[in-house]
Amino acid sequence: MIIRMIGLAAVMLLLAACSSPPPPGAGGPISNAGNGAGFAPGSQQDLAATAGDRVFFAYDQSDISSEGQQILQRQAEWLKRYPRVSVTIEGHCDERGTREYNLALGERRAGAVKNVLVALGIPSSRIQTISYGKERPIVVGSDEAGYAQNRVGITTVNGG
Repeated sequence: MIIRMIGLAAVMLLLAACSSPPPPGAGGPISNAGNGAGFAPGSQQDLAATAGDRVFFAYDQSDISSEGQQILQRQAEWLKRYPRVSVTIEGHCDERGTREYNLALGERRAGAVKNVLVALGIPSSRIQTISYGKERPIVVGSDEAGYAQNRVGITTVNGG
């Protein structure tokens, strides 16, 4: 009987610990109270953790999806919080297609990301673009899962 009571008390303590509110400043993806992960404010790691640094594209496309729009909205909010930070948008492609075609597609993807950020109020002077085409794969692999990870625009913090 005593063992059951101790076991029940232990379970109650565990449940109580799990139901406690989050610590102050633990807000959602965007929190002005710091990121809590030890990343320097305004760093690449901070951007990736709080706003997301990647926008993915469909095969042979440079249109921004609704999910991509949401990520870019968070990136714009983050960039407004750090007005001295400049970024480079890297346009990447999967390995299918010629080198020249993929360099052009990567540039269109990077440009599309930049255009959305500028439309959201980020000065174009803070944003550079570069296309890596298929020359710098994010994931090595000749399957759809690998291809999907390589069709991306990555926002990188300059100097960070």
